[in-house]
Amino acid sequence: MGDTQGKQLLRTLVFAHRGCTEGFVENTLEAFAEAKRLGADGVELDVRLTADGALAIHHDPSIEGLGLVADLRATELPSHVPLLTDALGVCEGMVVNVEIKNDPRDGGHDAGETVAALTAAAIAEAGWSDRVIVSSFQASTLRAVQVADGGLALGALWPVLTDPEVSLALAVEEGWSAIHPFVTAVSPELVERAQEAGLAVNVWTVNARHDLTAFVELGVDAVITDRLADALSIARGDGAGA
Repeated sequence: MGDTQGKQLLRTLVFAHRGCTEGFVENTLEAFAEAKRLGADGVELDVRLTADGALAIHHDPSIEGLGLVADLRATELPSHVPLLTDALGVCEGMVVNVEIKNDPRDGGHDAGETVAALTAAAIAEAGWSDRVIVSSFQASTLRAVQVADGGLALGALWPVLTDPEVSLALAVEEGWSAIHPFVTAVSPELVERAQEAGLAVNVWTVNARHDLTAFVELGVDAVITDRLADALSIARGDGAGA
């Protein structure tokens, strides 16, 4: 993960938010494969714990028509909802940002953070420990991943409304690898301070061309985007001024 974390980065990396979702269903193997085909540096995906301890790739707490992911067994998941190991299998050659979903406000909250330990174990077993960033909005989840595997790169997700000073200080104090601020929270001063502290700055969700251009020029470590083709063109110098 050193390529995504520091000032040695030659260019801003482009991560496809839930895979390539332009013409594909988000968080599916097809969306991840298309992101790879188009040349994405990485993908961002969401992990939730099922009732029988499997790691399902799904953003929302519920699956329409079936109920909470936390109440379903792996065999009850619809065919378009993959498991983490299957997703990693189609992402060879890319970095994978594994966001663990375990919000206490969601149904099926895993208070014991089993999801964190199982995610760390699955990543290690698949041989992906050096090609993954594990992120979460919950500090408790990141700490649980740290306990399970202290070698994994960890990214602190910042909600839309956040105090950058407090959140940056926490990431430094906890020894995390990156901050994942929302697009409106990013300033040149924040990027400079975070990178000087050894933290990668991976910004979500960057879709507007002017934001993509600005963040590439600013030198953020990665943009997480729904506009993959635009982001790749701008990050690689094919259309930054368009």
